[in-house]
Amino acid sequence: MNPNLIRTLSRNGSRSWLGFVSIVTGLLVWHLIARYSGIPNFILPAPHSVWTRFLRALRDGSLIYHTGITLLEIVLGLLAGAIFATLVGYVLAKSRPLERVLSPYLIASQAIPIVAIAPLLVIWLGDGILSKVVICALIVFFPVLVNTIVGVRAVPTALYDLMNSIHASRAQILWKVEVPASLPVFLGGLRVGATLSVIGAIVGELVDAEEGLGFLLQLGDFQYDTPMVFVAVFMLILLALMLYGIVILLEKRFLKWQEKI
Repeated sequence: MNPNLIRTLSRNGSRSWLGFVSIVTGLLVWHLIARYSGIPNFILPAPHSVWTRFLRALRDGSLIYHTGITLLEIVLGLLAGAIFATLVGYVLAKSRPLERVLSPYLIASQAIPIVAIAPLLVIWLGDGILSKVVICALIVFFPVLVNTIVGVRAVPTALYDLMNSIHASRAQILWKVEVPASLPVFLGGLRVGATLSVIGAIVGELVDAEEGLGFLLQLGDFQYDTPMVFVAVFMLILLALMLYGIVILLEKRFLKWQEKI
């Protein structure tokens, strides 16, 4: 068997075991604190209480329904924000004067916390799914925009000279040079955007919503159902990890050429 393959499998196996041991250790510490610290269950529930509440919410269908609503908001917001940021970023990367004109507004938009404008967006767009999607898109927009600009401008001038020497069209330069060369940086921004989109959805749901994981968080808070709050938080973590993992898979799929360099 290939020695490199053996080393890779061994390294991946070691990382998996480290992750598993870390999770088990964290659960054990949590259990010991909840059991022997004297903290009431409604403040710090034990892991088995959270697991029991998870199973109950899973059986009655409420967890699946509300998770699906939040996931839909996240996916739509992530797609809208990433697509719009990519288009704007490409235009700004090609036009420095336009970037100088728009940069103050883009930077100013990031200086305003999304929590501050979320109530306004809910008032303007209603308390339906649209306001949550827009909030997600806004929080995803900036990191993807910046990475798109950096990625496009990082394309070596020699590649443009080569394509111009063979009289390549603008579309050929875009798809054969600019997209492949800027893709690593762009996907790096998408990693950040994917995790931030979860925050955007929850911010919108916490402002005003009657469904979604943010609604479950508020419901658990009002009813002192702390295990339900933990369940909702863990589901949000799971969604963020899932989206992050999808971006990693995209990187492995579209950046295979980097392994040959």
